[in-house]
Amino acid sequence: MAEDYFKEKTVFLTGASSGIGAEMAVQMALKGAKLGLVARRESELERVAEAVREVGGEARVFPADVTEAASLRAAADAFRSEFGSIDVMIANAGVSGNNRETQMIAPESVAKVIGINLLGAVNSVAAVLPEMLEQGSGHLVAISSLAGYRGLPKSAAYSGSKAGMTAFFESLRVDFGPNGIDVSIIAPGFIKTPLTSGRKKKLPFLLETEDGAARIVRAIADKKKFYAFPWQLATIVRISSILPPSIYDRIAGRARYRE
Repeated sequence: MAEDYFKEKTVFLTGASSGIGAEMAVQMALKGAKLGLVARRESELERVAEAVREVGGEARVFPADVTEAASLRAAADAFRSEFGSIDVMIANAGVSGNNRETQMIAPESVAKVIGINLLGAVNSVAAVLPEMLEQGSGHLVAISSLAGYRGLPKSAAYSGSKAGMTAFFESLRVDFGPNGIDVSIIAPGFIKTPLTSGRKKKLPFLLETEDGAARIVRAIADKKKFYAFPWQLATIVRISSILPPSIYDRIAGRARYRE
């Protein structure tokens, strides 16, 4: 890993108020990053900012909803006005949609998942990309999911949003790589966060929050174009992506981890 990658880097992080986002903020601060923390809940953002300061880091809090493009743009402008530029943008905000309304394809519930996970990421990119292109450098990071490889049971909205997110950022990498913009797509498996809590069934290869965050931070510093983990689950998912539909449907139909 490029050990000094985050030193003096300005990082604009969405979904920073809890879970993997909060842990990533602390870990990047320890490596010298200056952080713009974005989420809807200001009180929780302040708690994360205090944790960053406790390890000697620097953070600013920007309460904003990623589904509101103007709000997110204003937050990015405020961060840039103080620190001059945004070096890294991490689109981490997301919801699982693990409720009956979403699983039964209630349009407003599905729209909420796609609005936050996919369109929220689009808004995050739009808030930073013009200035990154102007300065000729920048790093866009998508926190996608292994769920984006193939449609998972009881996960139509979530899998759809993450598949879209992965494809969107891959296109960005092709389009803007020649302009000096690095793009990293991170596809984690199950990490112990509020999104995975309350499940009756044991989640396969579940990682602790600290471990999951450390792997993501390392992949960003290494500027990996695509990083899927843990390798055991990533291998299973990759194999499933080439299975014929009839075989895949039988196997996937037995999965119970959404319960």
